[in-house]
Amino acid sequence: MSEIGELEGRISAALDRIRRGVESGGAAAPAAGTGEIDKLSDQLAQEKDANAQLEARVAALKERQDGQISGMNDAVEGYRKTAEQTDRDLQRLRQVNAELRDINDQLRKAASEGVAEPHLINKAMLAELEALRASRAADIAEVDAVLNELKPLISEEGA
Repeated sequence: MSEIGELEGRISAALDRIRRGVESGGAAAPAAGTGEIDKLSDQLAQEKDANAQLEARVAALKERQDGQISGMNDAVEGYRKTAEQTDRDLQRLRQVNAELRDINDQLRKAASEGVAEPHLINKAMLAELEALRASRAADIAEVDAVLNELKPLISEEGA
């Protein structure tokens, strides 16, 4: 970027010299002035070329940076979705475990009173199955998150 400022300064200086030569009407500058004007015109053309090359480089850098930012935004969105799914799975797991604790408390109470409650045993079994399913869903979400992190690394390694 400092090259652009330097080149702009050189272009400005060349234009000032040309402007002074034109304002003097060219009368003060005999044939030798024409050679200097040609030299200055060449320098100006070189500076314009250099400036165009720098602008092309800046545009390429901006395009590459925009691509990286877009990729990062996509990754963040993926992380957000994964986090939301994991949060839902964990909430479900907590709820099912709370239900399981409650049913187990009821079973303990019924067992201490010597009363067999088949419906409580069925509820406990169903709650335990649901807890296992919720736990499995949370584990799957966690493995998916790890795999999503590894995929770019594997792709880079393959390339």
